[in-house]
Amino acid sequence: MKKNFLFLLAFAAGLISFSFINKKDSNDEKPIAQVEYKVITSVESIVPNGLGRSRLISSNANRDYSEFTSEQTEEDNTRNKSKRKDIRVKDFEETKLLNFFNLGGIRFQNIVANDAIITSKLTAMSEEGWELAFVSSSSESDAGKGDNQGIFVTRYIFKRSR
Repeated sequence: MKKNFLFLLAFAAGLISFSFINKKDSNDEKPIAQVEYKVITSVESIVPNGLGRSRLISSNANRDYSEFTSEQTEEDNTRNKSKRKDIRVKDFEETKLLNFFNLGGIRFQNIVANDAIITSKLTAMSEEGWELAFVSSSSESDAGKGDNQGIFVTRYIFKRSR
């Protein structure tokens, strides 16, 4: 009797642990990702005379990329019919940052102030269990006379276990 009970107990424990290993989404039976990602983007203006806008932004909404993806082949090159309005996110967090330039030129205090705000956000994300996985940055700067455009963009990509 004890052997049967122990066998049933071990069998039940095996079934329970197997169900945790193979987590499935009840709606479509796809495996649930064990890691989630979040992107925070800083956009810092490098427009002369302090005329630009600088922000730290992050989405509060989720989007499924597959809803806006089409596959092109040699046989079927049908155009992607996704609607831009369906892709747009209106639920996001926006933190004001200072511009790199003011009327006097480059403003190092503004850069340091932005660093302090970004550091605060990175620390808050860490406290929420997010780990900084990747950082990617780029810039578009003055292309010559008459081009008063310029931004410095940095994407902070976080991950955490579910």
